[in-house]
Amino acid sequence: MERVEFAGTDVTLVADAAGDPAGRPVLFLHGGGQTRQSWGRATIEAASRGFRAYAIDARGHGESGWSPQGRYGVDAFAGDLRAVIRTLDRRPVLVGASMGGITALIVAGFPPPEVAGLVLVDIAAQVEESGIQEITDFMKSAPKGFATLDEAADVVAAYLPHRPRPRDTSGLMRNLRKHEDGRLYWHWDPAFMKEPKDRETRDFPPELLENAARALRVPTLLVRGGRSRVVSKEGAEAFRELAPHAELADVADADHMVAGDANDRFNAIVFSFLERIPADD
Repeated sequence: MERVEFAGTDVTLVADAAGDPAGRPVLFLHGGGQTRQSWGRATIEAASRGFRAYAIDARGHGESGWSPQGRYGVDAFAGDLRAVIRTLDRRPVLVGASMGGITALIVAGFPPPEVAGLVLVDIAAQVEESGIQEITDFMKSAPKGFATLDEAADVVAAYLPHRPRPRDTSGLMRNLRKHEDGRLYWHWDPAFMKEPKDRETRDFPPELLENAARALRVPTLLVRGGRSRVVSKEGAEAFRELAPHAELADVADADHMVAGDANDRFNAIVFSFLERIPADD
């Protein structure tokens, strides 16, 4: 795995890269509050199949830069992604989860730059507000951080009860940063979670997402977690009404974070789709 940097619109973006530099680029875009580490196994799988994989930390997340003006609206995320795509020699496939999927949908639906395909991971134009509120509540639940790694692990275990709590919690440090006060905080800019009146709004108007879905002209796959409380079966079908060419796949035992809940099944579905996308002209 190689650490690389891209110039966003006003921040530096950090990514992990793997695979043949001449292979088709696949850009993995994580959800809000996550980091590029969410895609570790998918990145390795992509490289093994001949793709050039990039797992990118979004602005304000992981090692990427924090916006000096607190710009965390949809335009800022989409602008960063467009800047990355323009540096590539080939049209990429975008694989985006949650917030990353919204960004990918907007960029794929409203080119330029052109992309070769789109995979949405448990996100669609129509979402369940109660599920979104659960995520928001979790992200706001520890404003003062954690005294220990085990304390953070307990909070995650309560939020994801369907996953067994790992005996070794050291891997969780990839999503935490140690502050000068000695406490551990989630690895994102606190401004990302400020109320809209305090920073550029992060809200994604449903009509914007619906219009982007209608405008899609590239191969598209929506992967839904069978236990998802964010994208319902009705929401997935509504997406296909907007984009009739889109393929739908359910991962029965997965919740919203599909790749983390059922990685092998997720990889099988996604890479089967990616390998059917026609080669560039």
